[in-house]
Amino acid sequence: MAKELGFVLLLDCYGDLLTEHQQNVMELYYCEDLSLAEIGNPMGITRQAVRSLIKRTQDILLNYEAKLGFAERIQKMRECFRRINDVSEKIEDEQLKKIITDEVKSGLDLL
Repeated sequence: MAKELGFVLLLDCYGDLLTEHQQNVMELYYCEDLSLAEIGNPMGITRQAVRSLIKRTQDILLNYEAKLGFAERIQKMRECFRRINDVSEKIEDEQLKKIITDEVKSGLDLL
């Protein structure tokens, strides 16, 4: 399991704005759940250097989110789609229910 799901979402939103090195380290740390030593050893850098890079990159991601707010908007849209889907379950017209369910799924896939 990822160490902090919030940073995984921020990486999804803003990862392309990071350097390739920052992206790689953050993905190894958050997505692959590797330790600082497991990341640093193959790269020839110390645990402390990895930790410093992660901290600086976290600050960058948080700054992007503070200014742009994309991750928060995506979370709110997902919640909205889930509520629509929950309400659609109460619709008795099966054809209409399927249309709404399919559109909700399409919308979630876009996120």
